[in-house]
Amino acid sequence: MRYSIRHLGGIVGAALALVAVAPAAASSLLDYVGQCVPFARAASGIQIYGDAWTWWDQAEGRYDRGDQPKVGAVIAFAKQARLPLGHVAVVSRIVERRVVMLTHANWSRQNGERGHAEQDVTLFDVSSDNDWSEVRVWYRDSDGLGSTTYRVNGFIYPDRRTHAARELTGTQPDYVGALIDAYAR
Repeated sequence: MRYSIRHLGGIVGAALALVAVAPAAASSLLDYVGQCVPFARAASGIQIYGDAWTWWDQAEGRYDRGDQPKVGAVIAFAKQARLPLGHVAVVSRIVERRVVMLTHANWSRQNGERGHAEQDVTLFDVSSDNDWSEVRVWYRDSDGLGSTTYRVNGFIYPDRRTHAARELTGTQPDYVGALIDAYAR
């Protein structure tokens, strides 16, 4: 069978997309080590590519977007000095109106290196209008919320065809710990 260059390019592109979504040597999503973008794509099923800071604009017209967290939605952090490429993470649990849990990769250091996946970490809405435009994120090095406030573009919601990974949330998330992280200072 003969294939055109264009057809072979499509096959190669599809193969590369599969590698990016299902990283080799990761038997579970939580074994992943790498960047936040391929992790968020695999965890949420939302098929957007490119740097994290571009996801919000790329989602326009393709996925619903908004300012309210929903389980399985991707939160798109804005490009800023401490996040020059932005960041994307997936909402794994709703704890209460200003506290949710995220599952994401490449945030905290583990064993001295970045890139590891973290499940059900605290995200706290610190915006003055309660609109999730500014947040603080749990950070392993401080064993609590980090001291930095990050700007957020909003949430990208999966469509009906999209299915979140089963490892998106744990069986016993620490709701009390999340509330203590957020409100006890």
